[in-house]
Amino acid sequence: MNEETTTPTSTVPLHYDVPDDALLDVRDVSLSFGQVRALRDVTMHARRGEVTAIVGDNGAGKSTLIRCVSGIHRPDAGTISFDGERIHFHSPEDAREAGIETVHQNLALVEDLTVWQNLFLNREVVRGFGPFKFLDRGTMRKEAARMVSSLAVNVPAVGSRVRRLSGGQRQAVSICRAAGFTSKLIIMDEPTAALGVQETARVEELIIRLRNEGHAIILISHNFAQVLKLSDAVWIMRAGRCVAGRRTVQTNGDEIVALITGARAGDLEDVPT
Repeated sequence: MNEETTTPTSTVPLHYDVPDDALLDVRDVSLSFGQVRALRDVTMHARRGEVTAIVGDNGAGKSTLIRCVSGIHRPDAGTISFDGERIHFHSPEDAREAGIETVHQNLALVEDLTVWQNLFLNREVVRGFGPFKFLDRGTMRKEAARMVSSLAVNVPAVGSRVRRLSGGQRQAVSICRAAGFTSKLIIMDEPTAALGVQETARVEELIIRLRNEGHAIILISHNFAQVLKLSDAVWIMRAGRCVAGRRTVQTNGDEIVALITGARAGDLEDVPT
């Protein structure tokens, strides 16, 4: 989904004191693609052990923002700090090494590979010495089985090929891959958009379980009922800006819609601190 926008806005950027337990701190981040200003002075944060939702209409800049956080794009201006340090990622691999994993809408799974092969894609375990190194398939299969069982996800044997899995099972594999490698922050972009009711419920249970285990999660979703159910804080984006932030218990669907559409102006009230 193209998250870029050229719509002008007069909203004043958010400025506030970041809480001590913030894991991610985005400050005045801007990004342009040629003449198109995709992000304008975006400021937001995500706290440890919480689900932080980012909502907005199509083209609001949500996916562009997480691409900046995950190392796909480099901002033109502003700063991003993660776990107390300012970050300058050059690639998604840099973000992954720092502890940021992203579950994209397309899941980035290889259908002709097995579950365990997808879990260890670009993270293959090898054995041997010098130039004589081989894939340690046994270790990877055992570790994959441990990862799946520890998250209690509804996935068949790790030797099953991904093309045989349901949509919910594929989503579970993608989330398992993100959560299984000492990740501190897991970003999920519309994780249940293409799923049925039962599979959506299973993925939501997995998100809650990951939060309870101490992971910080950023959730991008158009499903406001899901946002209100799962998130601890919600940030609203409009026309490339972050126009408001709320603790979820202090807002409702009507207010979120009003902030997204511009019927209510963004302000500093109830910024999630």
